[in-house]
Amino acid sequence: QVQLVESGGGSVQAGGSLRLSCTYNSTMYCMGWFRQAPGKEREALARITDAGTTGYAKSVKGRFTISQDIAKNTLYLQMDSLLPEDTAMYFCATHWRNWCSLAQSDFEYWGRGTQVTVSS
Repeated sequence: QVQLVESGGGSVQAGGSLRLSCTYNSTMYCMGWFRQAPGKEREALARITDAGTTGYAKSVKGRFTISQDIAKNTLYLQMDSLLPEDTAMYFCATHWRNWCSLAQSDFEYWGRGTQVTVSS
């Protein structure tokens, strides 16, 4: 059973930074970060392969950085220049497939999320 646990969320002022972490119990080829704001659909943010190849959504490219420490079984999302519209619940996810895209339907295992609130 693949288990994912997010942490690092909190409240921050606009322009600030946060680093989210996601610990997992099984190394997978592809891992991703997603978010869902109240009343909105879940949005894909970034993905990374076990070799370190990354991909980003246009909405966060240049502000967010995905990385991982496989030795520590931990996935990260560094979020800089945060905006009030970044306020959402943030989730990490993974799957067993041998490709890696931002397609949410590919991701089978999800954490419970960590809340990020950005005030203006």
